[in-house]
This record gives sequence, structure tokens and C-alpha cells, in this order.
Amino acid sequence: MLRLIAVLLLIPLLDIMLLLAVAGVIGGLETVLLVVLTALVGMLLARAEGRHTISKIQRKLAQGEPPTDELVDGGLLIAAGAFLLTPGLVTDLVGLLLVVPLTRYPIRLALKKWVITPYVDSKTGGFATGEVYTVGFPGDGERIDFGGQGGDSDTYDVGDDDYDIGGNSTDDNR
Repeated sequence: MLRLIAVLLLIPLLDIMLLLAVAGVIGGLETVLLVVLTALVGMLLARAEGRHTISKIQRKLAQGEPPTDELVDGGLLIAAGAFLLTPGLVTDLVGLLLVVPLTRYPIRLALKKWVITPYVDSKTGGFATGEVYTVGFPGDGERIDFGGQGGDSDTYDVGDDDYDIGGNSTDDNR
């Protein structure tokens, strides 16, 4: 949580420093015009990409397929719009990275791998990705991989010391 707060405080600081550096080179009025121009161009791109993403969602739904990637793209485009509306060159750059499909694709893959899949797994107990624990307790290292990508065997050697098979139990209730 502290890292998130630090990043959120670092972005405006970087924006101010970059704006002052650019204003020192090209002038104050030109810097303001540059910020407005990047925001306008970015918003036009976000609008066009948003329409394209909505049409892809409708196409997938008409085919009976879940539009998972398109919904993630829609969320990234909403974030891009927020970044583009925030005045500053750093936020405009982040917004443009999220708007352009060529750079949005690896961001979407990373988001799915490191944020969405772990979150869904934590909420479903592994049912969403197939990492379902069927033996013992989750986290003890024993699981059966029903997808076929796992180990060579579906059986586990529990060892002779784990069970008293001979009936020489000291428990009086047996």
C-alpha cells in the first residue's frame, strides 16, 4: 500500500519537473499548448479505440464467446482517458501508451498475468485456472493437475511411517 501511495505521489512530481524543464527550453505558453495538444490528440485516439473495442465486444457476444480481452482493453482505455485528462506530459505519455493498441497489448498481457489471474485464483480457490487442490491442504505442495501438464503420476507415495497398517495402535478407541 505504501508503494502505491509513493507512486501516486511520484507521478505529479515527475509531471511538474518535466513541465518546468520543457517550459525552460521552449517557453511557458508553448508548454501549455503542447499539454493541451497531447491531451486532445490522446482523447481522439481513446474515443476511436473505444468505439473499436465496443464493436469487438459486440462481435464476440454475437458469436457466443466471452469478450475477456476486450473488457480488459475497455478498462485500460478508461484509465487512458483519465490519464489524458490529467494535465501533464508524463500522464499524457502513460495515457498514450494505454491508447495505442501496439503498446496496450503487452500491458494487457502483464495485467492478466500478474493482477487478474492471481486475484481470480484467490477468490475462487483455484477453480478459475484449474489449480484445484484435491489432496491435503492448499499450500502443502500436493495437488493433482487435471490438465495433463503436471507431473508423470497421479498417485503419491505417503510412506510407511504415515499409517499404522498392522493394527498395533495404542489408541484404545479402535
